[in-house]
Parts: sequence; C-alpha cells; structure tokens
Amino acid sequence: GLSDLGKHKPGQLSGGQQQRVAIARALVSDPCLLVCDEPTGDLDRTTAEEILELLQTLHRELGKTILMVTHDPKAADRAEYTLHMDKGKLVSTVEGPDLELEPARTVA
Repeated sequence: GLSDLGKHKPGQLSGGQQQRVAIARALVSDPCLLVCDEPTGDLDRTTAEEILELLQTLHRELGKTILMVTHDPKAADRAEYTLHMDKGKLVSTVEGPDLELEPARTVA
C-alpha cells in the first residue's frame, strides 16, 4: 500500500508509486471513465505489469471504463478494443480476444 507514504513529496516516490497515487486520486470522485495517458511509459516492465493489472481489476471488478493512450504493444494487447492511429488519423481497429484487424470507421 501507499498509506505509509502520505507525507512524501511526489519526487520522493518511485514511478510506480506515483502512478498508483494518480490512479487513487482519480478514483476519489468515482468516475465511470479513467483516461490514462501512457500509464506505463516510464516504468520498468514489472511495475508496468502491476499497473496494467490494477487497471484491468478496476475494469473487471468495479466496471470502470479505461481509455488508455499507449505506444506499448504489451499494454495495448490487454485491451478489449484498440484503435490504431497514424499521424492523427484512425487507420484500423482491433476488437475482441482474437484481436483481428478491421477497417477503420468514422466515429461521430
């Protein structure tokens, strides 16, 4: 847990601890959607996996929708639905456990 780190400044926390604090702060208002911008970007692989598992647990057990932006293929592989973009344009979508590519669709 993070309870023993309550008096620490952000710079005194590890990257994984900072991510967990950010997620905890976001959950205080009980949102239905969590927007995560590169949640594993500066983390080692073990800590990144822990953060991804936490996000999956929030989705599975609390019903939170997770919108994640990532360049990490391992993080993207955990998604139920993935949008692939190139130079600001939607180029393909991937859906379901088989993650088969579909042509891109415009979403209004």
